[in-house]
Amino acid sequence: MKTSLNTLNRLQIVREAKDYLLIALGMIMYAVGWTVFLLPNNLPSGAVPGIASIIYWATGFPVQYTYVMINAVLLILALRILGLRFCVKTIFAVTTLTLTLPIMQHLVTGSLIDNQPFMACVLGASFCGGGIGIAFSANGSTGGTDIIAAIINKYRDISLGRVILICDVFIISSSYLVLHDWEKVVYGYVVLFISSFVLDQVVNSARQSVQFFIISSKPNEIGERINLDLHRGVTFIDGVGCYTKNNVKMMFVLAKKRESTTIFRLIKEIDPNAFVSQSAVIGVFGEGFDRIKVK
Repeated sequence: MKTSLNTLNRLQIVREAKDYLLIALGMIMYAVGWTVFLLPNNLPSGAVPGIASIIYWATGFPVQYTYVMINAVLLILALRILGLRFCVKTIFAVTTLTLTLPIMQHLVTGSLIDNQPFMACVLGASFCGGGIGIAFSANGSTGGTDIIAAIINKYRDISLGRVILICDVFIISSSYLVLHDWEKVVYGYVVLFISSFVLDQVVNSARQSVQFFIISSKPNEIGERINLDLHRGVTFIDGVGCYTKNNVKMMFVLAKKRESTTIFRLIKEIDPNAFVSQSAVIGVFGEGFDRIKVK
């Protein structure tokens, strides 16, 4: 029993460490998209970075300071609704992005893409949307309207990208007061749509689930390994082989798509002759998967 607990603790530590590494990667991607492609080309974006960009263009006030101050207020709200675990990772994400922004601005002076606003728009939005999506997939957030989106998504089955899209239209439209260029505002809308699309693709791909039907002569060993290694439930279904007339135990397992390789490996390790059927499922709701959200 003590060995099992130690194993579970180690696995939990590994999962948490992986989450923080993914969040850091996402923030670095976001910093690249924002400071390398969008900000130098005067391309507005949404959320708190959009507000920080507008203030920067109007006054020259560093974007990282505006970003931190606004997020401090929103994090207090998130702490009450989303819990400490979400806020700890969000604080880590906000801190990582804040520290990365001046480094990126120092390393890359000016714009890598001159006189090609549409290309800068596409690349910047892709980096930003992908960075936010990776952070969300690791149970983190970049703060800002991401926090608002996470709060709404907690209670309603609404796309994260759609919530952020609605929240950010006003911010991008406000950039006209500083830039006085409707073309830049239109590019800002393009940034918003592309980043929202990429965000949804990254998050939804991380949530894809599969189901397994497994017939093996060693069902208990396979079931225990799936329970221990993946923390997934295994349901035994009694059956009778039509040809052999032998009683068999069929295992039914629901798991994330990314866990499929691990399941196949442990099945091959325990019973290489097992019969396995894998199929994709549209949605899985319950413990360990998505929550049922209805009005």
